[in-house]
Amino acid sequence: MDTLRTAISALLANKLRSTLTVLGIVIGVAAVIGVLSIGQGASAAVSSQVEDLGANLLFVRPGTTTTGGVQGAQGSAQTLTLEDAQALVDPVNAPDVLRVAPEVNSGAQIVTGSENLRSRVVGTTEAYLEVRDVEILEGRFITAQDVLRTATSVVLGYNVADELFGPFSPVGQIVRINNRAFTVIGVLEEQGGTTQGLLDDLVIMPITTVRFRLQAQVTAQGELSVQTINVEASSDDRMEEAEAQIAAILRQRHQIIGSDDDFTITSQEDLVAALVEVSNVFTLFLGAIAGISLMVGGIGIMNIMLVSVTERTREIGLRKAVGARRRDILKQFLSEAVLLSAFGGGVGVFLGWGLAQLFERVSLNNQQIETLVTADVVSLAVGVAVAIGLFFGLYPAVRASRLDPIEALRYE
Repeated sequence: MDTLRTAISALLANKLRSTLTVLGIVIGVAAVIGVLSIGQGASAAVSSQVEDLGANLLFVRPGTTTTGGVQGAQGSAQTLTLEDAQALVDPVNAPDVLRVAPEVNSGAQIVTGSENLRSRVVGTTEAYLEVRDVEILEGRFITAQDVLRTATSVVLGYNVADELFGPFSPVGQIVRINNRAFTVIGVLEEQGGTTQGLLDDLVIMPITTVRFRLQAQVTAQGELSVQTINVEASSDDRMEEAEAQIAAILRQRHQIIGSDDDFTITSQEDLVAALVEVSNVFTLFLGAIAGISLMVGGIGIMNIMLVSVTERTREIGLRKAVGARRRDILKQFLSEAVLLSAFGGGVGVFLGWGLAQLFERVSLNNQQIETLVTADVVSLAVGVAVAIGLFFGLYPAVRASRLDPIEALRYE
């Protein structure tokens, strides 16, 4: 307690100098907490998509093509067809497959009155609504009958409906897609800034309509080529079984022998894990940059403690002359360094929390920034701050403890 009281008295004797020294630690801790809170908020938001979409969602996509020795991106091959998707709905060979929704994609210009925009058109079946866990805001979704008769009916994403019709209801209205007339039968609920948010900018129509009324790719055998087959497994714990059943059916249909599949199967959890990993790497990178300011603050502590040792040389000599041991001097100056860093860390925590709350009021591209300040982030920031105080305060403390008392008392 005597050492602590002495350290506090020494720091309060030079209030301005101590405040400026602490400022580097405050800024460093606040920056680290602010950056990590954004990263953890993003990771938590991405992880929550598993609950929103369901962890029992699988995506089957075509393989890759190779042209001139250059391999294309995943999905560039035309190896999946509408017939493949229909074959997966097999209670005998695929009992763990609950629903299947194939989709084909095409870009198109959507026009109504004086309004027009470029959007992605998705052709799919009636199962898409349940497989992707989407709700209808107004009107209805496409039905099996619409698919059978290649109906000129479309369902608009929330943003598309808002841009084309504003506050007015689009249901029953006519839109022109690539100079063809289509009737709006429904509007999807707004998905917002989630992985489902891409649906807000879509136009959905029957998959057969895309094939016969818009540009669609067909295989050499005349079958409709699909870009993705969305598969809903019967439950979360039957994902591996469902994946194995899908692979077996497609290998049999494509006459594949060996391990060179012409398709890939990924789960919703795989996509989320990849996004979380990217988010964590980016967060750590930004956190490391923010941590540089902590190092600068530590150097400031070392600098001020060396100045303090020089100014208090006679005091150190006097203490040693009346019986102070080397470890007593060492503890005294280390205590001052740790007090500076710990106080700076505490203030930095509150400032960092305030920055996190401020970030939540900011939106980028109409997407709200989510932050999450957790106990482990706070503990890490404060722990690093105290460790920096110990590390950078150790040299000045050792230097002070090694002063010769006779020489120190003669120091002017």
